[in-house]
Amino acid sequence: MAGLRDQLLKSGLVNEKQVKKAQKEKIKGQRGQQGKPTAAEDKQRLQQAQAEKVERDRLLNQQRKEEAERKALIAQVRQLIETQRLPRGEGDIPYRFTDAGKVKKLDLDARLRDHLVRGLIAVVALDGKYEIVPRETAEKIRLRDDSTVIVLNEQAAENHEAEDDPYAAYQVPDDLIW
Repeated sequence: MAGLRDQLLKSGLVNEKQVKKAQKEKIKGQRGQQGKPTAAEDKQRLQQAQAEKVERDRLLNQQRKEEAERKALIAQVRQLIETQRLPRGEGDIPYRFTDAGKVKKLDLDARLRDHLVRGLIAVVALDGKYEIVPRETAEKIRLRDDSTVIVLNEQAAENHEAEDDPYAAYQVPDDLIW
C-alpha cells in the first residue's frame, strides 16, 4: 500500500494532506466496525436497563411506603400521649427511673407515685419530656412503639403478694424510698 501512495504522490495526483486524511478515515472505519454492537445486543442492553429501572423504582416505592407507615405510627403515638396524659400537679415525692442508661427523676404527689409503683399508670417519653398516661394507653403505645414506654410496672395481685411476703407486716421507712 505504501508503494501506491508513493507513486500517487510522485505523479502529483494527491498531496500529503489528502494522504493523511485518507489514513485517518480508514482507521476510523476500522474502529467503527469493530466496536459497533449488533441489533440483538442493543435490544438486550435496553431490556436489561429497563429491568434495572423497574427494580430501582420498586425498591424506592417500598422505602417510601415504609417511611409513611413509620410516620403514621409516630403520629398515632403522639396523639395517644397528648390526649390521654395525666396532669402531674405539684408533687414533692421524687420517683426515679432509668432511661437509656441514665437515671431520671419525676416529682409526683403520693397518689400518682403509688399508682405508678403498682402499675396502674406509666411513664412515656414525648419529645424529650416525660408524661404520665394510664396503663391501657401505655399498652396501646407499646404495641406501636415499644421504645416510647419508659416505665410500666407489672400489676401485682395484692392478695397473692400479701400471703407470700414474710415482711408484709413491716413498714418501709420513708428515707428508704427510692
